[in-house]
Amino acid sequence: MAGTTPGTPGTPRVLRAMNDRAALDLLLEHGPLSRTRIGKLTGLSKPTASQLLARLEAAGLVMVTGTSEGRPGPSAQLYAVNARSAHVAGLDVTAERIVAAVADVTGETVGEYELRTPGRRAVGVVRQVADALDGAVKEAGLTRADVHRVVIGTPGAFDPSTGRLRYASHLPGWHSPTLLEELAAFLPMPVEYENDVNLVAVAEQRLGAARGHEDFVLLWNEEGLGAALVINGRLHRGWTGGAGEVGFLPVPGTPLVRQVVKVNSGGFQELAGAQALPRMATALGIDTPHQPYAEVAAGLLTRAVEAYESDPALTELLRQYAQRLATGLASVTAVLDPELIVLSGALVSSGGDLLRSLIQSELAELAASRPRLVLGEIGRHPVLRGALERALADTRDEVFDTSR
Repeated sequence: MAGTTPGTPGTPRVLRAMNDRAALDLLLEHGPLSRTRIGKLTGLSKPTASQLLARLEAAGLVMVTGTSEGRPGPSAQLYAVNARSAHVAGLDVTAERIVAAVADVTGETVGEYELRTPGRRAVGVVRQVADALDGAVKEAGLTRADVHRVVIGTPGAFDPSTGRLRYASHLPGWHSPTLLEELAAFLPMPVEYENDVNLVAVAEQRLGAARGHEDFVLLWNEEGLGAALVINGRLHRGWTGGAGEVGFLPVPGTPLVRQVVKVNSGGFQELAGAQALPRMATALGIDTPHQPYAEVAAGLLTRAVEAYESDPALTELLRQYAQRLATGLASVTAVLDPELIVLSGALVSSGGDLLRSLIQSELAELAASRPRLVLGEIGRHPVLRGALERALADTRDEVFDTSR
């Protein structure tokens, strides 16, 4: 914290700013607190805590929200972070839709909007982003100018050396070499971009199953297979942003896939992606449609869990699928040796804890180390939640810096 505060370490101005930030973080974590409670949690004297709160209130960063009740003695004023001191936005982009949300500085979502985009080639990406953002901003009762920062989550990743989107050929309109410059010119606030699965990992690390873990892998399984790699608490993106694109991983059990970026698939995707489940079910004599892949696959896994050990074919489907997922994870484990693997996405949710336990058993046979497997805990719009958390972290560093 002190490392991000301008000024000379140890000077009164810097120390005040550090105390201010500590108090603001406590209010975010615990909710409304009294002056006495803030003093105890920060180790500050009552006069110093009073000065701190007066300073933050004058800056518009905290406000009195009521008084304590139910305790002997006079009531004490309760202070909370001023939720309207800053707002951020996040966007979750797929080929079919853009979901946008706005959150206040406390992290509460105050506006959300979904823009359907299937086949909308006549409308440029910049216009789509603006329309989705404006929809969420309007829902929040704000204007674009009220948003401090936007984080956009997309499949694939923008290559830092070229600015072009890679590993997401299925996302129409997002591959222009000038797209990032066009968005920066059109939107009045800082805009950042991140891989969608990486944002799920951000959400799980800050709010979900990976809290307290510095090293973990998150496997995302919906229409495509992807992973996020967190090492020493930081996302590992790789040279071109492609670290974690495990769908392209060559694995036993499938023929080698050539020109993987062009065909937008690879060995692990063919072995254990959504499109594999209908084929597996058909081979086991289970009557099923094959498309839409993700929807059909999720339905098959739900049926398999419900009929486990009572329907031989569905039981075998679940066991085979667990083995396929474990096959790819064994390769990841051999390289990264993670402490924890978080399983997330609609297909994993459909398989639930039974699928998780079967993967864990298979992985114990296939991998030299034995990471613990857990289910993701961010159920609704995890990409969007991660985008908001990423935007909030940077915005709080700016808005809560009282040393300026």
